[in-house]
Formats: sequence, structure tokens, C-alpha cells
Amino acid sequence: MQPTEKSSKKPRAAQMVLLFAALVVAVAGLKQAQPFFVPVLLAFFIATVSFPVTNWLRRHRVPRAIAVFLTVMVDFAFLAGIVVLGISILGDIQAKWESEYYELAQTKVREGSASLAAKLEQWGVQDAGPKIQDAVNENLAELKNIDFAKIWNVGTGVVGRVLSFFGTSVIVIILTVFMLSEARMFGRRFNAICDARGPNFQRMLSATKDTQRYLGIKTAVSLVTGLLAGMLCWAAGVDFFLFWGILAYALNYIPVVGSLIAGLAPTILALLLKGPADAVVVCGGYFLINTFLGNFIEPMLMGRRFGLSTLVVVLSVMFWGWLWGPIGMLMAVPLTMMVKVVLDNSEEFRWISVAIGQEVQRPVEEERIIKEGAAEKDETAVPATGAADAARG
Repeated sequence: MQPTEKSSKKPRAAQMVLLFAALVVAVAGLKQAQPFFVPVLLAFFIATVSFPVTNWLRRHRVPRAIAVFLTVMVDFAFLAGIVVLGISILGDIQAKWESEYYELAQTKVREGSASLAAKLEQWGVQDAGPKIQDAVNENLAELKNIDFAKIWNVGTGVVGRVLSFFGTSVIVIILTVFMLSEARMFGRRFNAICDARGPNFQRMLSATKDTQRYLGIKTAVSLVTGLLAGMLCWAAGVDFFLFWGILAYALNYIPVVGSLIAGLAPTILALLLKGPADAVVVCGGYFLINTFLGNFIEPMLMGRRFGLSTLVVVLSVMFWGWLWGPIGMLMAVPLTMMVKVVLDNSEEFRWISVAIGQEVQRPVEEERIIKEGAAEKDETAVPATGAADAARG
């Protein structure tokens, strides 16, 4: 019996090693194929979000070709407007930084460092003042040379991949047009594949519909988030409130971390322009907006279909962001849900799907065994009770 167990363990271990090696090769291939997948994912995102517009036009008897054309033009006009507005506002921020904000930041940092050095020297820390002063001077020199054009280059690395106005814009537009044109045919094709004795894609089709619902709800919530964030910055007297609203709208698509990043810059700016109290108000306002919309409104609208653990969501954002850049971060939850569906359909790897879920539920087979065991106990308990009554009689 022992040799059989050893022989069964060895192939199992070898199988896991081969599986891990295949996974590494697949991830490396996906990383190298980023120039191909990024435009496809971007087109899928735009087509999924804007499909309700095409569907509404079709219900109002607009021809399919015209409905698709109008939808695509509205999408790219909206995105182009955001980019142009963002570029112009960032130019104003650069000018303000050089003329006003840097001086304010320098004053605040020097006051804070002087107070910290005085406290440390009171506590007996030797040479705290000169060391802190040297560090402050060095960092302020680097701070003065901040070039917001470079930051925007990083941002347009994000936005450029999202919008693809240069290089891949034509490909994205063409893919979006074809995806919108053939959106209603995907379900029929999946059924035809199943009828032709191919694999059953019904669960994948259901996951695609859930993805469309997720992106639609996320777009609506992001718009509300951007609107409320812009109003908050306007009410708090923070400069460039329109830009901070746009930034909150864009970053809200990135789960968990996007909203935190969006509130960082307005809070710092409120600290420079107004003071600690206003910075706390702005930070608290962002927290309340994101908590209310992210923890109450989104789960209420989405239900439990996207039941991913919070840790899994953060890890998926990191992984897909590393793999495919900002578009991967944008599509982290839908991509992880697709992987979860594939794992659900695998007998061997279904446990991974259970592990990344939000709630751990008993498998159906385990529930059946428990119910059968309870029924058997009830059946054996009845004769035993009858025998006892007969003995007493």
C-alpha cells in the first residue's frame, strides 16, 4: 500500500511543478503581448460602457451603422475633451507652482522642521537641528525642480493608454466599432458552438454580462464621485477644483487604491493654501464620499455577483497593473472575475475560485452529504425510540 501512495504523490508533485512552470511561461507571454492586448481591452471597455447608448438608439429605430457611429463619436469626443482640459489645467498648475505654491510649501516645511528640531533637542537628541536642516534644504532643492509636464507624461502614459489618441487610436476605434456592431451576436454564437458539440460558454456569457453591469455601474459611480469631489474642493476653496473632480472620476475606476490617490493632492493643496483644519475637512470629505459610494452604493447596485475578497482585489490591481499597465488596473476586477469563472468550471482548480471569493460557502456536494447523513440519523432514531417504548410497555 505504501509504494502505491508514494507513486501517486510523485506524479502529483511533478504535475504541480509543470503547472507552475506553464503559468510562469503564460504570464511572461502575456507580458510580452501587452501591445496587442492593451488596445483590445481598451476597446472592450469603451464598447461595454457605451453599449447601452447604442442599444437605446436602436430601440428608437436608428439604423445600426448610424447608431454605432454616433456612439463612437460621442465616446471619443468625451475622452478627447477630458484630455485637452487636463493638459490645459496642468499648465496652469505648473505656473502656479513656480509663482506661488513652491514658496508656500517652502515656508510650511521650514516651520515644521524647525518645530520638530526644537522638540528633538529638548528630548536630548544631539545635532538634530543641523541634520534636519540639511535634509530639508536638499529636499526643497529637488522639490523646486518639479516638472508637471513630466508628471503629465506619466499621466498621459495612463491616459494615453486609456484613450490611445496616438499610435493605437485607429485600432481602438475600429475594434470598438466592430464590438458594438456584433455585441448582440455573441450570445447566438455561444449557443451555436454548444449546439455544434463544442464547449459550453454559457457561464462565460453570464460573466460577460456581469462585466458589462460592473463597468456600467462603475462608470455611473465614478461620475458621481468626480462631481462630489469637485464640489467639495470648490466649497473648500481649493484651486483647480475641476481638475480634481476629473482626477477623482478617472482614478475611481481603479479599485481600492484609486480613490485614496485621488484625494492626496487636494488635501496637500488645502494644507498649503488654507491650513490643517481645511486639509482635514478635505481629507474627511473624500473619505466620506468614497466610503458612502464604495461601501454602500456600489455593493447595493452590484449585489454579490462580484464577490471577491478585498485582499484579492488589491492583489489583482497590483498584478494586472504590472502585467498590462493602467489598462490592467482599470480592468483588474473584470479580468479576475473571468479567471474565477474559468476556475469554477475546472474540477481540479475550483478550490482556487473558492479561495479568492468574498464568502466561503460549502460546496454543493458537501451539503448533499451532510443532508443525507442527517436523514440517515433520523431514520435510525425512529426504530430505536419505538423499541424503547415497547420495552417499557
